[in-house]
Amino acid sequence: MMWKGKLFLLRKGSELHCRGRISVSLLTCPWWCHGDVEYASRLFNSLPHQFDIVDNVPINLAQLMISPVHCTTAQGFASVCVKDTAHRKKETEAGTSGEILNFPVMRSSSMPDPPLTTGEYEVFLSFRGPDVRQTFADCLYHFLIHSKIRTFRDEEELRKGEEIAPSLVQAISESKILIPIFSQNYASSKWCLQELAKMVECWKKQGKGGGRTTILPIFYLVDPRDVRHQEGAYEEAFRRHSLKQDQQTIKQWKEALLEVGKMKGWHVAGSDGHGAILEQIFVKVDSLLRTNYTLLTDELVGIDVHVNKVVQLLNLDAASEMIVGIHGMGGIGKTTIAKTVFNKVCTHFDRCCFIEDVRETLLKADGVVVLQNKIISGVLRYDHCNVNNASEGIHMMVDRICKHRVLIVLDDVDAKFEFDKIFGKLGNFSSKSRFIITTRDKRALELLQTDKLHEPGGMSHDHSLQLFSKHAFKMDNPPNEYTALAEKFLKVAAGLPLALKVVGSLLFRTDTNFWRAKLKELKEVPTVEVQQILRISYNELTPNEKQIFLDIACVFIGDYKEVPFYMWSSCDFNPEIGMRTLVNRSLVRIDEEGQFGMHDHLRDLGRAIVNEEDVQNPCKRSRIWSNENALDMLANREGGDQVEVLRVDMRKNEARHEFTEKEFKNLSRLRYLEVSYGRLSGDFKEVLPSLCCLRLHSCDSIPTDLHLKKLVILDLSFCPIKEGWRGWQGIQSLGNLSITDCRSMKDLEDLSKLSNLRELRITGCRMLTEVKGVERLVLLRVLKLDLRFRVRSLLKSVARYVTRLITRFLGLLLILVLVLFIFNSQ
Repeated sequence: MMWKGKLFLLRKGSELHCRGRISVSLLTCPWWCHGDVEYASRLFNSLPHQFDIVDNVPINLAQLMISPVHCTTAQGFASVCVKDTAHRKKETEAGTSGEILNFPVMRSSSMPDPPLTTGEYEVFLSFRGPDVRQTFADCLYHFLIHSKIRTFRDEEELRKGEEIAPSLVQAISESKILIPIFSQNYASSKWCLQELAKMVECWKKQGKGGGRTTILPIFYLVDPRDVRHQEGAYEEAFRRHSLKQDQQTIKQWKEALLEVGKMKGWHVAGSDGHGAILEQIFVKVDSLLRTNYTLLTDELVGIDVHVNKVVQLLNLDAASEMIVGIHGMGGIGKTTIAKTVFNKVCTHFDRCCFIEDVRETLLKADGVVVLQNKIISGVLRYDHCNVNNASEGIHMMVDRICKHRVLIVLDDVDAKFEFDKIFGKLGNFSSKSRFIITTRDKRALELLQTDKLHEPGGMSHDHSLQLFSKHAFKMDNPPNEYTALAEKFLKVAAGLPLALKVVGSLLFRTDTNFWRAKLKELKEVPTVEVQQILRISYNELTPNEKQIFLDIACVFIGDYKEVPFYMWSSCDFNPEIGMRTLVNRSLVRIDEEGQFGMHDHLRDLGRAIVNEEDVQNPCKRSRIWSNENALDMLANREGGDQVEVLRVDMRKNEARHEFTEKEFKNLSRLRYLEVSYGRLSGDFKEVLPSLCCLRLHSCDSIPTDLHLKKLVILDLSFCPIKEGWRGWQGIQSLGNLSITDCRSMKDLEDLSKLSNLRELRITGCRMLTEVKGVERLVLLRVLKLDLRFRVRSLLKSVARYVTRLITRFLGLLLILVLVLFIFNSQ
């Protein structure tokens, strides 16, 4: 595998420069910059005056990986000497023995990994540290991490005691793929052998090759025969172990080595290029994980015929790229069908991704770019992708994605969708790539000129009854006393899965009187449409639950739950109880990562309810999420006394609009304000008396004095926080402070005055060198820090904070002991 550096640089004025020796910087090596290629690019782009561009010669990454990495984090670079045949001619001319590559380092490869959280990892690496930690194991670890595969590697140097820790045992048990790297001295470590024995035990419990656990051995510079039969260095290691361990343990270890030694894996010899082997390992791991990975879907009732039809249309063996469309009315089950097909066929592809809410995404400012970033991140398994414009996104797809056989599912597309503006030409993709598109509007598929279409109709009576019963009774059929009523609800739902699911969830654990009352409500509606069916479930919510439902429908779809939950708690909406009700009634979903989701019919219902508050004047509605309505209200400074939630995004405006405190003066009930790509100035001391949450994103300027009395959440991202900024110092109620990617911020004022602060998150602030007062935040319970940068005073503050917590705990413990002693003595 060859990786080409985009930029080769020669340091000016150095001794190497004068001698003509080449100093090369490789930007596209993700293993040593933890996948943050964008950061590497920005770092080099900020230093153009120090370098000359010399060449664009391809570097053999396999050769690079053989050499150990020596990190010099004080200078921010790691250096490694590499022999590469592609450079022999230049070496001879320059009189050098090899190339010197300098590249930015985010963190030393010997730095400990984050603490283990059970259930967090997909892959477990077991290896002998002195043999491979700085070479092959390090490259493999970062290869997997860069590909968004959650990988755990043990810190052998930190082990204590005779047995492996319970947390390690649990990590092995819960990992789907176990990778032991057998090296020359692997068997000399009793911990490595204990890990291996545990791996084999889990593998056998899971039914050997047929279970969810897979073992993929790597034989690094050792003969697999030596591992299987304990010969060579392994024989000597067991001779030493036999002096200290009992025979049963020795037997268990030998059996584990024999079992794993017979398994198919990779034998890495001294002359083998590591890059190609790492690629093979990744492909295998990725394939196995996708076999076990399934998108969450609803109850699969009556869906097989639709899934089989779509799979047939995909024609996986055909050597021609193609688009398959699923169209039909909202709530008919298009997304569920697409997810089930995705789960069934994803293992046939090199890369795949499922993108939800495409129509909603494209309505956002720079929607095409936002969608491209989602697609590229999903296909390439990047945590973040920063495409800046549509043409750059197309170029990146052609360069990085089109060569693979990919499966891309785009859910909820409308007739405005333009394939070429997002992907470029369909013919650019691999001949066996496939696209699945779901839409309510058949015209969207006609414009894509595809005739491979499937339209699912309403559910049959039997399937409708089964799905309805699953939600209303948690069984496949209704009890006898409910059968007649259930039939009437089926007739109203007309085979629409969403309606069956939502109404069934509403009727769960209710008596027949409640059923008759709800049925009467539906019969009184002149025309029974989907929204009217769903509205009866909304009407049964408590006032707090309605507030939460409408907030999510208007502004929080796709958002993480932490900030909204904190705001709702401060407003006494009881989000824990309310969210449980919304989820149980199938009105809202929360995925494994904590993001809110909602069916588009339910989203439309929520927004329609808000619009009905005042059909003529949006300024008198409780929630405003449309830029046009928001700007009209703020510009005219009229109305607004009913507005509780306001979102303004100025990304599409050529000039940044400046907002002053005067424009917010009438918003006395506003509790949530989100402003993106604007400018805020003035004194906010006497405005926004009810504001609980303020989120500012990419604003050119922000007020220096907020003084918002009820503010509990302040979220700042990509904002120019300059030295000495004290905007939050007057916010005594602040409980949640998040600062993300504020690149110009060098220090933070003393935070100890924020006495109510419970959660503090600081990430991506690369100029930050000092934070004061953390140790005096006695209520702090969540502290998230980006430790990749030199924040020594912050680390000292954190250390003092932890020490204080321990001291306080020991003091309370001592008091408790004294009380118990006095009580017992009496």
